Amino acid sequence: MTTFDDLIPADDELFYSRGDPSDIRFGDVVRRDLQAYAEAHVVVLGCPQDEGVRRNRGRSGARLAPSEIRKALYRYPVSESHQHLRLIDVGNVKIAETLEDTHATLRQTVRRLLGDGKKVVVLGGGNDISYPDCLALSKAATRPLVFNIDRHLDVRADVPRNSGTPYRQLLEEGALDPNLFHEIGINSFANSPKYREYVEQVGAQIHYLGDLRTQGVGTTIRAIVDGSDADALFFGFDIDVVRAVEAPGVSDPGPMGLTAREICEIADVAAADPRTRVIEITEVNPEHDRDGITSKLAANVIVRALARGSL
Repeated sequence: MTTFDDLIPADDELFYSRGDPSDIRFGDVVRRDLQAYAEAHVVVLGCPQDEGVRRNRGRSGARLAPSEIRKALYRYPVSESHQHLRLIDVGNVKIAETLEDTHATLRQTVRRLLGDGKKVVVLGGGNDISYPDCLALSKAATRPLVFNIDRHLDVRADVPRNSGTPYRQLLEEGALDPNLFHEIGINSFANSPKYREYVEQVGAQIHYLGDLRTQGVGTTIRAIVDGSDADALFFGFDIDVVRAVEAPGVSDPGPMGLTAREICEIADVAAADPRTRVIEITEVNPEHDRDGITSKLAANVIVRALARGSL
């Protein structure tokens, strides 16, 4: 295999080990040498930037998230549900001078990984990375089913692009079938009525927080997945969908949202379906976190989404 020229290895200190053969951690089993790439099931890839958040007038800090999420992820013990897992961390994409160029690099990298048959875990960064990640999946799959798990619709009409525009870009470019696009956990009071009308007019589905609570979060997502003939699944976890008391370190915290348990129910659905191809974590903001709890929650989502059942 040739090297990935646009990648920078993650810091060694992020890969935790107790040195205890009776207590194996993710940091013990994840590979970082590209010679292991061919045999890997899952690839971890970071995009440490928050230019899209700044353009969207949000608070900066998400550029630090890939390192903090890795720090939490690689401390997790390897359970019986993960002993099958062959995992490689290929590092971070190089951040270019412009957001557009960074997106191009990310899209090309994710497209290559998907083309090689890998499941990809992408660590943002701002939610703007959903644009290149979904665009890559649209080239690798015929009918991708896409979940934006978020307080916000992210269909702003802003120019230039930012962390609030990715799904409008995808819809308007024809890279996303609106009938296969679901907005999950939306707070009706955190979004412009005009943007809600836009999503409804194009034919996508909005699942509001209150409705999810009534119907059951995991039950709702599972029904959508089980009833779909999609050939690939994308789960975009914007962690600001979780209420701030449980996820304080995000770009735009809110008092109302999913609970940590509920977002993990969605991760369990992702784990159970072999069509899951991309798991994306965005909007974690370590500069405003408390005791690393938000990064730990993001890591928990990943651990659950990679449990036995999907590989």
